[in-house]
Amino acid sequence: MTFAGINFLAVLIAAVVAWLASSAWYMSLGRIYQAALGKTPEQCKEEMKKPGAFLPFIYAFIGNLVIGWMLAGVLGHLGQVTLKNGVISGAFLWFGFILTTMVVNFCFSGRDKRLLIIDLGNWLIVMVLMGAVIGAIGV
Repeated sequence: MTFAGINFLAVLIAAVVAWLASSAWYMSLGRIYQAALGKTPEQCKEEMKKPGAFLPFIYAFIGNLVIGWMLAGVLGHLGQVTLKNGVISGAFLWFGFILTTMVVNFCFSGRDKRLLIIDLGNWLIVMVLMGAVIGAIGV
């Protein structure tokens, strides 16, 4: 299932794996994250009952599809589509683009630093897992 040199099945699998890993990450850190947001578990439960509360989960998956597509493009462009290079590229892209932009945004936002650390951890996991899946399956 390739188009223009990109294996879209690998991208889809990478997006699903990353989405599930993000779900597990945030569920395991849910209480800390809620506290850093200044919300109680009851407030969060009420927010989940509002119309459209499911939309961020769909947006997250679509975002993962786009990230996977771009990561596959980078790996294909470099011509080194392997598990090792996928992991390394995912980590490098996280460090160069995600970590740097998030740190700048958080410095100006005045938000709790725990949010930054939790979110950065999530995106590192996402990028490394996506790189591993795409590298292992091939572009």
